[in-house]
Amino acid sequence: MDAATHTRRAHSFNAAAGSYAAYRPSYPDALFDAVEELAGRSLSGARVIDVGAGTGIASARLAARGAHVLGVEPGAGMAAQYRHDLPHLPVVRGDGNALPLRDASADFVTYAQSWHWTDPERALPEAMRVLRPGGALAAWWNVSDPEVEWVAAQGARLREWFGPEAQAHGAPGAQGPHELQKAPQPAQDPRHGSARDRALADEADSASRTVRWSRRVPLDHHLANLASHSILLVRDESTRNNFLAAERAALLAVFPDATIEEKYLVELTLARRPAH
Repeated sequence: MDAATHTRRAHSFNAAAGSYAAYRPSYPDALFDAVEELAGRSLSGARVIDVGAGTGIASARLAARGAHVLGVEPGAGMAAQYRHDLPHLPVVRGDGNALPLRDASADFVTYAQSWHWTDPERALPEAMRVLRPGGALAAWWNVSDPEVEWVAAQGARLREWFGPEAQAHGAPGAQGPHELQKAPQPAQDPRHGSARDRALADEADSASRTVRWSRRVPLDHHLANLASHSILLVRDESTRNNFLAAERAALLAVFPDATIEEKYLVELTLARRPAH
């Protein structure tokens, strides 16, 4: 993905913040159990900086675990939705490449579905600067499970319509960051072929975990979730509507009751700042 396309897709969410908040999946308890296990400390009472916080989907879950959460969000539309949905949680404008925070001020820096929008050569040192000694940077993605037959078929349709980058950032067929460590030719992967997405997995003091979960949603809800991905948000309305109409027909052939079981892999990678 070239720089202009990357920027356009990153900014596309602001106009669709309401749909993003309403239809995107949240995260299971088991994910936060894994974060605590890999970090070696509880989220309860921890100071957490949720970067690229979007509409606050992860921030809300972190707060429910007892964390003291500050959201950092670059987009005006997404930050406004965060404030609307979570008035009890603070959020500031900023991004991971230049965090508006003092040194050694956080126990966790988290990136939920957002690390891929950073420049890792800047974002990784920034996270380590803001973390206290022994603190942890945790990044995770909800990725549609490619081993599920209908998910793989949907991924193929997305690629037919929009090209290989249609898999990126959690759409059907995408891989999570630590899958790089298993792939014989990671550079061939359309999402993780660059240093941007390998940076965390390459950290010396890093660990990874996969958490499986699922949710059942009406077909309209599933399509609205799909439409909230940047690969569709940047398309013209006619193309987007034509794809979604065709996708509705394809899914009704598999789910005649119009209820979809979305199966996810949450791909988590955690890197720790040395304690000394």
